[in-house]
Amino acid sequence: MIAATAMCAAAATEAVAQDGSLVLNNQLQLGDVISGQTLNVVGATDQVTAANATTGNSVSGSVENDSIDFQSTQTMSGDARATTTLNLGGDTQGPVNVAVQSTGNYLAAGAYDADLAVDATQTVTGGEITANAVIPGGTARLIEGGAVTVSAAGNNAALGGTGANLTGSVTQASDASIRAGNLAETQYIPATGVFTSQALGNAVAVSTSEASSQNLAIVQRSTGDVVEASTSANAGNAWDLAGRANASANQAVLSNQGGSVVVRSDQNNASLVRADAIGTAYDFGAATVYAQGAANAVSAGNNDRYLEIDNSQINSGGVEVQATFSGTNGYDAYVSADAVGNSVTGYACSTCEGVLSATNVQSNAGNVTATANTAVYGSGRAVITGTNAVGNAATFYVSRPGQ
Repeated sequence: MIAATAMCAAAATEAVAQDGSLVLNNQLQLGDVISGQTLNVVGATDQVTAANATTGNSVSGSVENDSIDFQSTQTMSGDARATTTLNLGGDTQGPVNVAVQSTGNYLAAGAYDADLAVDATQTVTGGEITANAVIPGGTARLIEGGAVTVSAAGNNAALGGTGANLTGSVTQASDASIRAGNLAETQYIPATGVFTSQALGNAVAVSTSEASSQNLAIVQRSTGDVVEASTSANAGNAWDLAGRANASANQAVLSNQGGSVVVRSDQNNASLVRADAIGTAYDFGAATVYAQGAANAVSAGNNDRYLEIDNSQINSGGVEVQATFSGTNGYDAYVSADAVGNSVTGYACSTCEGVLSATNVQSNAGNVTATANTAVYGSGRAVITGTNAVGNAATFYVSRPGQ
């Protein structure tokens, strides 16, 4: 069985299936794509849930018990913006769950007991890809807590399956400014409140299992002005508050089980990468603030015997990461910031008589900074902070699955 769908907002789209084995997709988005929400809610007795997604070009396909040749070209030239504002009055008795997402180009393909050959090119030529969530005013009372997640990506490709044989290449180039912002101004959260933002210039995620294999080439270029994730989580009284921000210009994550993995990764970043996480609470139980930023990042893992990785990373853009917490009276505060110019991790399975072959070239010319600021003005129990800034990091190891 072979299935394929192609979608694009106000874009020219061509998707052709021939002989049950070939998909040709060509998408061009020239104008802006914008979505917005405003919720005015007073005294909700149950949950408040909001989902908001904006995508320039989107295509998905899958194959089962067969083979497919998936060829796709996506170009985004306009802006993509998604914004959600929640005006919450009184006590919100149920959990608040919000997801805001903005993407220039998106591709998803899967194989199930099948072969998938992919040749994908994703390009964002300029403009801005932005996503924002706002809880304004400082009077919201989230009795059951909540989770607010904001993500923005220039190019995003997801490949996966079970019993799959994945081959081919993914090429991504983003010349856009990427921004994800999450602002929460609340009065009272007597539960867990988690606020996160993630900004990605280019992202590839590959996950296969059950006798699968991968042989892929990944090329990523980020040349936009900035890739920025910003989270500001604030409360007068919070029992368990978390604010997290993650930004990466180029990111590739591959995992497999049951066969070999061969990956050739080529990443180049010239964008400024910035991650800024802020948390404030006058009274607090536990407060966690974490910021992470990377110019180029590759992770390739195989819970089987063979992994071969040929990695090249060049960074000329700066990486700025900052985590800040301010409180008066409370218990435990955890604040950390991690920044890296180039990072690669490869691992194989030791109990499978694993073999790991790695070739790695990394060059970093950008400044890399990580800063953590913590202030507790009244009384507190524990303050735990950490910073880590690295120009080039490479880790290769063989271990048991799950370790």
